[in-house]
Amino acid sequence: MTVALAGRAPATFEIKSANLPLVALLLKSGDLQALASELAKRFGDVPDFFDHDPLVIDLSPLQGREDLPLDFGALLALLRSYKVAPVAVRGGSAAQMAAARQAGLAAAPEVLLSQGLRPAEPEPLREKKPPRGTGPSPVRTEPAEGPQALIVDKPLRSGQQVYARGRDLVVLSMVNAGAEVIADGHIHVYAPLRGKAIAGARGNTEARILALCLEPELISIAGVYRTSEVPLPANVLSKPTQVRLVGGAEGKLVMEPLK
Repeated sequence: MTVALAGRAPATFEIKSANLPLVALLLKSGDLQALASELAKRFGDVPDFFDHDPLVIDLSPLQGREDLPLDFGALLALLRSYKVAPVAVRGGSAAQMAAARQAGLAAAPEVLLSQGLRPAEPEPLREKKPPRGTGPSPVRTEPAEGPQALIVDKPLRSGQQVYARGRDLVVLSMVNAGAEVIADGHIHVYAPLRGKAIAGARGNTEARILALCLEPELISIAGVYRTSEVPLPANVLSKPTQVRLVGGAEGKLVMEPLK
């Protein structure tokens, strides 16, 4: 017997589709001890890097190793210790996906991973002549919406750390040796930069570091870094400089004097 559901809307709930911003972990090894070590090196000094962000575990880098057993219980505990909330998994073998579901993860094969932020190609400008008898139309510009830059106007001493989550960072005073400035976007230091500067912390390869006096212990963009163990070129050392990343996440840092 077929039972027809009532047509009236329920008073106590409503179901709608929703989009959830996720971060993704591309798992390249089943060695959780090595993973724990590398996570500690990358995020151990930045305890607030994640803020209970929902996370999808991508197993597609393990393709060809379908028989690799994964301890999802230990993996989830490790990830949660860094304030992320694993909610889903994708790209694994049938056995791996079954183990993930048993650990409480949802299968999310439809999740698309970001390939990084890149500027759009500008359209060529074309001159348009106004109709006869009329002047040029006024151009109105609206301010772009988005998170405002975090501005720090006091010197940063050794041991201090500032993180501009989801935005740019502007520092108006000196960043002393032993201090650390981190931003998901660009970093501007209008004073000597002598500590560590980490821009594009969440993988934005278009982020840049700009300083009026570049003397850093470490500079990094989207995970590509250079330390003071490698001397800076004479044309940028202690001078106004822009640092950018060329070649994406596998590229190299380029330092250019600001004129």
